[in-house]
Amino acid sequence: MVSIVTILFRLGIFVWIVFIIDALIGLSNLDCLENEDCLTDGPLLSVIVAARNEEKHLRESIVSQLSQTYQKVEWILVNDRSTDDTERIIDQLAASDSRIKTVHIRELPEGWLGKNHALYKGSQSASGKWLLFTDADIYYEKEAFAKALHYAERLKLDHLTAAPNLFAKGFWLKTFVAFFLFGFSYFKRPWLANNPKSKTGIGAFNLVSKTAYEMFGTHERIKMRPDDDLQLGMKMKKDGFRQRIVTALQLIKVEWYGNLQEAFIGLEKNTFAGLNYRLSMVLFAIFGVFTTHVLPFITVFAANNTIALLSLGNIIGSGILYVMIVKRMTVFSPVLFLVFPITALLFIYSIARASYLTFQRGGIMWRGTTYPLRELREKE
Repeated sequence: MVSIVTILFRLGIFVWIVFIIDALIGLSNLDCLENEDCLTDGPLLSVIVAARNEEKHLRESIVSQLSQTYQKVEWILVNDRSTDDTERIIDQLAASDSRIKTVHIRELPEGWLGKNHALYKGSQSASGKWLLFTDADIYYEKEAFAKALHYAERLKLDHLTAAPNLFAKGFWLKTFVAFFLFGFSYFKRPWLANNPKSKTGIGAFNLVSKTAYEMFGTHERIKMRPDDDLQLGMKMKKDGFRQRIVTALQLIKVEWYGNLQEAFIGLEKNTFAGLNYRLSMVLFAIFGVFTTHVLPFITVFAANNTIALLSLGNIIGSGILYVMIVKRMTVFSPVLFLVFPITALLFIYSIARASYLTFQRGGIMWRGTTYPLRELREKE
């Protein structure tokens, strides 16, 4: 057992060194959208917002967008079968501003996820050269659109994605969000979207030219993907479209979840999809997170000096990478690393929970709609 742990930890230190070097290079090529100039006179931008039961955030989010300094904007607000006050709010907003169009969806066609279908229907009503796919709970500073469009036009992009400020309330939710972004960053390596030779892409804030979107195949191509924003970016980059990722921590913000329990529920939708609906990937992910993010914090107290030192090396390696990513990709304090192994255990729980519930239900349940696992796998 000692020899196995020794081999794992030696390998772990090597991997952390590789990740740190990769992140140093990647993060150095990651632009801040805040530093970009503003576009004042340009093409029409169509902002497409899918909303299902979003009465809590919708009005405030749209009001933050209506005050943008960039003026050539139209909004397509899509009510996706809401059962709360969302429809009335959308109609009120449209009545107050002539730039707003409305789409009301009453039924979900077979073979579609609700949000993907809503965004697709919204795109069919769009007239702009640029399409911005966004959610109903995201808040924008007044220069966000102008800077994003200037950046995209200046670099002649097909697709631009921006990492927002995922703000959180409460200590443990902050640690969980920071850990999620840390793991996501070194696993997906989003900075590779900025490498023209790379086939890796990413998606969060999705600003895409209408021409490229239609050439790509629209949301019809990813109509059964719960992680639609991620898949749009990844598949567009794989197809060779010009793509960049930037950070916009001071321009765009979203409260990812209200509390830790909401985060666990929210990840039911994307976790298993992110692991390609494969049990082997679930087990590998749990094993990997435990051996790299939890075990070294236990074995650092081992009586065997070699294992203790190798454990310390892994802790230092993960700590350096954590600080690099948290300082560049979030507004959180790197001090959250002090509870890193506990947060890792919470993340393991979220993976196991989401995967178990998906198998138990035979699919994912999201916003009142159940999507069978068989159909999700068929559309993979």
